[in-house]
Amino acid sequence: MSMSVKDNNGDDDDSIVAEINMTPMIDIMLVLLIIFMVSSTAALESGMDIELPKTTLTNEKKEAEILVISLSKDGQVAVHGKKVSNADIKRSIASTLAELKTDSVMLEGDTSANLGKAIEIMDMAKVAGAKNFSIAAEEGKSKQ
Repeated sequence: MSMSVKDNNGDDDDSIVAEINMTPMIDIMLVLLIIFMVSSTAALESGMDIELPKTTLTNEKKEAEILVISLSKDGQVAVHGKKVSNADIKRSIASTLAELKTDSVMLEGDTSANLGKAIEIMDMAKVAGAKNFSIAAEEGKSKQ
């Protein structure tokens, strides 16, 4: 014969309390949110340390529609955030233009970058199928 213990209300004392503690789950979700925010911001960067020239007028277009080619002051080239060797620039531009399904290119060059190298890159992009070109600049007072 089994005996059950009941309290004043008639409930069993050995009943299981099944509640989920939400605090740790919320903490984890907030940490994940912060990680995604930081990583998405880093993904928008060009991948190179470039000091853009200043201009008073800017014309902005959605970044998803444009292939960004970066040129550093020491001549290194990055196509859509990935550093590329000089031999692979043309192939990388052509494949990225096809991948993005665009014909727009934005050249992002350091203020100390070689103008001749920038012209070469724009020529390679034109041969690869680019039709619209723009040059990136920061909004601000230009140096004169």
